[in-house]
Amino acid sequence: MPNPAPDHLRMYLVPCSCGTTFAVAEDYDHQGTAWNRYLKCPNCGKRHDPKNRLLQIGYHPEGYWKVDEC
Repeated sequence: MPNPAPDHLRMYLVPCSCGTTFAVAEDYDHQGTAWNRYLKCPNCGKRHDPKNRLLQIGYHPEGYWKVDEC
């Protein structure tokens, strides 16, 4: 039987208006200057401040991912 995933397993995602969603580290905004925290969408090039629309996806013991916070 596989080991259950820890209940604190999370992904932090930035959705873009072009339909692309990309992941960031939990502490992305604690590194570098203010300009460096703006992320460029890999699809359309639009710059995002992840503080505006950061999605927190948590893994649940039942075996699925669910949005915990927006």
